[in-house]
Amino acid sequence: MQDGRAPSLSLPSPALAALWERGCAFLGTPFAILGGAMTWVSERTLVAAISEAGGFGVLASGSMPPEVLRAEIRATRALTGQPFGVNLIVMHPQLSALADVCLDEKVSHIVLAGGIPPGDVIRQIKAGGAKVMAFSPTQPLGRKLVRQGVDALIIEGSEAGGHIGAVSTSVLAQEILPFITDVPVFVAGGIGRGESMLAYLEMGAAGVQLGTRFVCATESVAHPNFKKAFLRAAARDAQPSVQVDPRFPVIPVRAIVNHATRAFQERQRQVIAEVDAGRLDQKQAQLDIEHFWAGALRRAVVDGDIETGSLMAGQSVGFVTQEQPTATIIADLIAQADAALAARSQRRAVGG
Repeated sequence: MQDGRAPSLSLPSPALAALWERGCAFLGTPFAILGGAMTWVSERTLVAAISEAGGFGVLASGSMPPEVLRAEIRATRALTGQPFGVNLIVMHPQLSALADVCLDEKVSHIVLAGGIPPGDVIRQIKAGGAKVMAFSPTQPLGRKLVRQGVDALIIEGSEAGGHIGAVSTSVLAQEILPFITDVPVFVAGGIGRGESMLAYLEMGAAGVQLGTRFVCATESVAHPNFKKAFLRAAARDAQPSVQVDPRFPVIPVRAIVNHATRAFQERQRQVIAEVDAGRLDQKQAQLDIEHFWAGALRRAVVDGDIETGSLMAGQSVGFVTQEQPTATIIADLIAQADAALAARSQRRAVGG
């Protein structure tokens, strides 16, 4: 709503507010809760809803060309006057042009994802007046990114949905939070309740990022079939894709297991057998494997094909048990964190 934030915003306790004060100041929001950028899901409606609820929505640009991104930014701004950011994939062939669109449209924060961000694009964004956020899977890379001018880091563990690294969120947090303190660091991957959010804040995180938890928000435009798959799933149902043969590497993607998951394994076996029989060369086989999932996420999210589509989801999918307004999801996270803080204070008081 352009005329100001809704009066029903649930405010955190002073203790919680103090823990994420740095993150809130960096984002310009009441709550240091980032919405994870999920292609086809994190579009104008959900992004605006997260920002209106006091968090920080992030548009997923995916493979959008520049002018489509411009239209999406403007459409989002028509729904909210609150801050939001844009996620750009560093492998996009028009990365610099996309960054220019964000700068033209006065986007305050740009998140660079999907690889190591080029130094010239970091400089381009900073020269244009926006803040740069980037993902770091290791402490050395995080330090390098900070030296290059990145304003904040996001560390995302293997519990997350979609493309994942090899290290869990809890281990990444221990590797990075105590040692990189000169910029805000936001933690992502497997966070589904306020107690977990609180734990990372107390370890030194400036805030958190959640994606899976927002898929079944009332404002999410994901197909009802896609949402039903999330509502039915338990944590163990969200598994990384399986690589059949090390000669043919597969980038791990965490998703809810379905028919396509099993078909992907069988397709790998078929293609590898063709290579071993001399009927297909290794390069062609690798391309065949990589192209298996082309368009699969859109089929699931937009078309509702949950059998042959990709159901990208984090292990926190087990906490998604009902469709709720975005504001309720965020309020629940805050209430859970504050309840944990209050219970601890009570135990201390009883103990003397």
